[in-house]
Amino acid sequence: MAQVGAAGRPAKPKRADARRNYERLLKEAAAAFAEKGPQASLDDIAKRAGVGSGTLYRHFPTREALMEAVYVDLFEALAERARTLGAELPPGDALFAWLGELGEQIVQVKALKSLLGAVVAESGAPLVIQCGECLKSAAAELLAAAQEAGEMRTDLTHLELLRLNHAVVEAAQLAGGDPEGVARYRRLMLEGLRTSA
Repeated sequence: MAQVGAAGRPAKPKRADARRNYERLLKEAAAAFAEKGPQASLDDIAKRAGVGSGTLYRHFPTREALMEAVYVDLFEALAERARTLGAELPPGDALFAWLGELGEQIVQVKALKSLLGAVVAESGAPLVIQCGECLKSAAAELLAAAQEAGEMRTDLTHLELLRLNHAVVEAAQLAGGDPEGVARYRRLMLEGLRTSA
């Protein structure tokens, strides 16, 4: 049985070969869930990762454990991306670029939209709480930097910003969901939130 980390998430294995298998399984599971949703075949995921089903179940005893690891990993990657953009770009540009990447993930990854919807609604499931804290912290840091630089309204909170971004993706998808449409909706929203608006 897999070791368990914070919030019941399987801990990353320590042996090099086991760690490689774990990372390959996470990568292939993320791709499969993005393509086919939460009901993607676990046997197919194991096959794509080049391991047997037994190896998958040693690391992730249940479908829920695998999904949790995939989505927490995705949210952690988004939070890390926020830090990278914050270090590389001016504050406002970093915030806008990150919201764009977040929106792209919502469009591309099936089930992420509902998970993020629960995050911005502040639902209480353990996975939602864990993902939500990670994402909200990243949004808060980027927004605070943009506000301190005088680029964003000071009465805007990070949670409001995440909710607005989520709503923009929802609205754009109702209108067809093409990437250009999503980008236009987000641009209109962000231009309205700038201090110069």
